[in-house]
Amino acid sequence: MDQDIILETRALSKEFRGFVAVRDVNLQVKRGAIHALIGPNGAGKTTVFNLLTKFHVPTRGQIIFNGQDITAEKPAQTARRGVVRSFQISAVFAQMTVLENVKVALQRKLGVDYHFWQSTASLRSLDEPAMALLEEVGLAAFAHHLAADLPYGRKRTLEIATTLALDPEMLLLDEPTQGMGHEDVDRVKDLIKKVSASRTILMVEHNMKVVADITDTITVLQRGEVLAEGPYAQVSVNPAVRTAYMGTEDA
Repeated sequence: MDQDIILETRALSKEFRGFVAVRDVNLQVKRGAIHALIGPNGAGKTTVFNLLTKFHVPTRGQIIFNGQDITAEKPAQTARRGVVRSFQISAVFAQMTVLENVKVALQRKLGVDYHFWQSTASLRSLDEPAMALLEEVGLAAFAHHLAADLPYGRKRTLEIATTLALDPEMLLLDEPTQGMGHEDVDRVKDLIKKVSASRTILMVEHNMKVVADITDTITVLQRGEVLAEGPYAQVSVNPAVRTAYMGTEDA
């Protein structure tokens, strides 16, 4: 396997009771790249994410990460390899502070459970790395706010922070800017670009401006199959892609 390729799928397919959601998808994600997976609703993007992170078992095909076949692994095994994902719906502990949310994730990375009955003092060793991470994502000023009180865009930023706390080698972002206003979209876009300096990012994203501005490679799915692949400048002028998807967007 090419050392520049961190993740590869070979003829990856998934059927649900006869319905083919993903058919023979061959992906090659380069190490250190921002790679976008796009396509119309129902194209199979989230199913591919679920296959990569083992929420679904492939009907056939292979998933190779860092040269190792991880197709048969359980979700926790794949996560321990450094493949970590976010979700379309924000997944944070609403009644914990922003700082506490990051500390929970840091404890998971250390391989210990979060002990809710422990004194605050016993967890203070995590304050410094947690604050450093909040500084990195621009949430330091919100450290002692309840997650429930954050504006939507900041809440999604907190979710990215908690995934970063797990120190992923590869970060899978599922619709990171969904439902955001322009200001929040720009903030998250800049954050994704910033954190990509030391890790690989594969993301599902509908906002074509975000895709155009920060991605290195785009894979377009249609009806569960790869329709086109390449840099934005190439994919955006592909007639088949424009007909299937991008012609309906402000690109």
